[in-house]
Amino acid sequence: MTAPFARSRSIRRSIAIPAGMAMATALAFLPNATASAAGQAPQTPVATDGPSLSYVVNVRSGHGTSAAVQKEITKAGGTVVIAYDKIGVIVAHSSNPDFAKTIRKARGVDSAGATRTAPLPAQSTTDLGAPKALTAAQLAATAGRATAGQDPLEPLQWDLPAIKADKAHEKSLGSSKVTVAVIDTGVDDTHPDIAPNFDRGASANCVSGKPDTTDGSWRPSASESPHGTHVAGEIAGAKNGVGITGVAPGVKVSGIKVGNPDGFFYTEAVVCGFVFAAEHGVDVTNNSYYTDPWYFNCTDDPDQKALVKAVARASQYAEKKGAVNVAAAGNENYDFASDEITDPSSPNDTTPGDRVVDPSKCFDIPTQLPGVVTTAATGAKGLKSSFSNYGQGIIDIAAPGGDSTAYQTPAPPATSGLILGPLPGGKWGYMAGTSMASPHVAGVAALIKSTHPHASAAAVKALLYAQADATPCTDPYDIDGDGKVDAVCEGGKNRNGFYGHGIADALDAVTK
Repeated sequence: MTAPFARSRSIRRSIAIPAGMAMATALAFLPNATASAAGQAPQTPVATDGPSLSYVVNVRSGHGTSAAVQKEITKAGGTVVIAYDKIGVIVAHSSNPDFAKTIRKARGVDSAGATRTAPLPAQSTTDLGAPKALTAAQLAATAGRATAGQDPLEPLQWDLPAIKADKAHEKSLGSSKVTVAVIDTGVDDTHPDIAPNFDRGASANCVSGKPDTTDGSWRPSASESPHGTHVAGEIAGAKNGVGITGVAPGVKVSGIKVGNPDGFFYTEAVVCGFVFAAEHGVDVTNNSYYTDPWYFNCTDDPDQKALVKAVARASQYAEKKGAVNVAAAGNENYDFASDEITDPSSPNDTTPGDRVVDPSKCFDIPTQLPGVVTTAATGAKGLKSSFSNYGQGIIDIAAPGGDSTAYQTPAPPATSGLILGPLPGGKWGYMAGTSMASPHVAGVAALIKSTHPHASAAAVKALLYAQADATPCTDPYDIDGDGKVDAVCEGGKNRNGFYGHGIADALDAVTK
């Protein structure tokens, strides 16, 4: 069925992040020199008349390989932006239309591909639609409803008791020695719900593919999506008598901005985000987006194959450094375990068109990468959200992401079936999507790490799955009540395509 929200990973990767794109003046590059040494034939000039694009070049292991490939990049008409030698990924720009084909032939290159189809500089969160900010009247109406120990807006957060976070907070709020990195559209660290727990040292702007740690570089501008701020508050909104409460209100949260001003999450930025998190001691990363411009990256396409390899290398590097990577499953009600899926949205930075893909060979990244915790969304009644992607063997866990109140209505005093969180500028609002489910799981993982400070990333994930509340398939799944099955769940109570190992449990995270 068609989800009742707009596409994004706050309902595909975030609620409301327009998929706009901008055409900018192409960067100028100096062509390779054509003058030859005495007795040598002149080199053929490298073309520079194509659109200026960004590329990732994945190199093979070996001493000096990266340096040698960087020289070949220059010869091919490219400019190196940054080389991540520890994972063998180089980010480059070039206006040579044959750059990728040329550099793939260079000695030491494993794969290479353009990260976009639109010229530099050019959305893809997993939320749905625009955020619905609380009005002054709604804020006033909530006044006085909070009980002892609750933050003022906590009575509207049906999602906290849904994962027993309210009971968990009676035992522990989490450790300030644990940091969750929000790899997203940017975080407003001046928001009163975020400021007390913000970790500046683990924050940066990675949009260019190279980290910028200038103070405030991680914040979204007034015209950019509030998605990352909402996500950060869901994870670690402080329990300070103001606004909402996060799942793990005692842990730290950082912002690593990877979404550009037009809302696109390109590969070079995502690679930078994972590597920066890894090298700054982050314990958990939250990834409520998919990597543009392809919803599914097919490994039989040379460009898309390179993008999969680059992001996989970066995410695996972060995990080896101790980070648990949590990601949103997406909001199209796709069955990732099916034989084929029709993708109507790729490439989303130029002209998308219908294409049929095999989800066993074409991957939604980072959520389908090895080791990543793939998170589905549930609504106020604990059922799979109408929009949430699913799939036996793909979904690892589930958590509240919201749904239409026509399908799943929370108990009073909560009035919205969506998820309440902070918005930039000291505001609060509702969003929905698997973008909102993922930070609930990231928060629970942070509580587990707080309880077991010496646990490895693998151990934290094992506890996350073991402690989840096993949830059997919803069968039949007719979420809109029209008499037609809207999705088919496969698997048993302890592992199935809708809920994975079950719904995340915050109370077990702090007591077991």
